[in-house]
Amino acid sequence: MLRLGLTGGIASGKSAVAAMLRELGFSVLDADSLAHKLVEPGQPAYEEVLREFGSAITDGEGRVDRAKLGALVFADRTKLDRLNAIVHPRVAEAVLRQFAKWQSEGTRDAAFVEAALLIESGIHQHLDGLVVAWCRPEQQLERLAARGLGENEARRRIAAQMPVEEKLRYATEKIDCSGTLEQTRRQVEALGARLHRSKAVR
Repeated sequence: MLRLGLTGGIASGKSAVAAMLRELGFSVLDADSLAHKLVEPGQPAYEEVLREFGSAITDGEGRVDRAKLGALVFADRTKLDRLNAIVHPRVAEAVLRQFAKWQSEGTRDAAFVEAALLIESGIHQHLDGLVVAWCRPEQQLERLAARGLGENEARRRIAAQMPVEEKLRYATEKIDCSGTLEQTRRQVEALGARLHRSKAVR
């Protein structure tokens, strides 16, 4: 079983590609959702995040308010690095456990982990390949505006991530998400066919 990563900048089409891969029958772990779960009350990173950032980042029920935490860390690179240092190692452990589980259950061909920060977290070093979804920066801004983010906040979030040109240098496969959904789907289907073929050749 190939262990593959799927990454891309914020609002670059990564989640759409992940959904298409699932439709083709591939297992895809959403590591960003996993990271959110790790900071819920009673979970491994919760107490450490509260010690680091204080109770001001919680809501009325003691849960981490992701909007408050996001506003705090995306405005301060040092704080973002501290949050990542708490969460990333735990996410990496969980990702590798899930790959081992899929392999033991007989998953064939390939399985994926989808995350915005696969390269930044170092998880890509444990993988057999990396698929990078990308689009033009102005499209990222348009898509973030459609999600309700102001331009300044959108630019801050894009700037906090590795530039797309650099991400693409790590790619073993690239998916251009700057066109229509149908054009993206054709690329994903071609990738799926190549993965099935490469397994058959072995």
